[in-house]
Amino acid sequence: MMEKKEPLIRVKNLQKSYDDVPVLRGIDVAIEEGDLVSVIGPSGCGKSTFLRCLNCLEVLDTGSIVIDGMRIHRSSEDIPLDSTFYHKAHELRQHVGMVFQAFNLFPHKTLLQNVMLAPLVVKKAEHDEAEYKANELLKKVGLQHLGSRYPASLSGGQKQRAAIARALAMNPKVMLYDEPTSSIDPQMVDEVLQVMRNLDAEGMTQIIVTHEMKFAKDASDYIIYMEHGEFIEISDEDEIFVSPKDERTRRFLKCFM
Repeated sequence: MMEKKEPLIRVKNLQKSYDDVPVLRGIDVAIEEGDLVSVIGPSGCGKSTFLRCLNCLEVLDTGSIVIDGMRIHRSSEDIPLDSTFYHKAHELRQHVGMVFQAFNLFPHKTLLQNVMLAPLVVKKAEHDEAEYKANELLKKVGLQHLGSRYPASLSGGQKQRAAIARALAMNPKVMLYDEPTSSIDPQMVDEVLQVMRNLDAEGMTQIIVTHEMKFAKDASDYIIYMEHGEFIEISDEDEIFVSPKDERTRRFLKCFM
């Protein structure tokens, strides 16, 4: 009998507050390697905070996060954080790529330099190796002809594709996207979403916070509906759009019908 494989990501009782206001209220989820998961819900419900906790950009109050065997745990927010915790957070972050709404490219560096930077600085890669890989990643996202350009000269869609290439340069196990299409023109949206579809076909594990309901429905392995810091419903794309179980999910989705 084959031993059951552990999920790539497992989150247990994740809680996070800001100034005593709960933002994440006991999140539990397991995500398998290769899954593409869309997280939907109203603005301010905790979707971005959830991603930022996965990437250790926010320190969880309590709970645990395990990604590819690397574990971050905190039993109480009253327990002081020590160097061991931050070391684990740094190690975990190197295995998780994150793409933000606002691109966050360095304006004074070319696209090629932006993509090369993390491997050179964090992984101490050789320059020629980092340059070769950066060119390959720009090719993967359809920007191989724009490596010498600066971000200011590009469209929003091109900037976001470059941001994806930069995140991929660290060979992440997981890619996180926080509203990756919200800051770009509508006609540029599909070129960004197509990159995610291509990564899905290659087996990349991806979690996407999005309001692009058609993409969520067409591309996701399953969808999480979130409200007031809780995961209200986790269903496959057919079920959640055709026959959602919870009234709160139905109410939210009516806005997009």
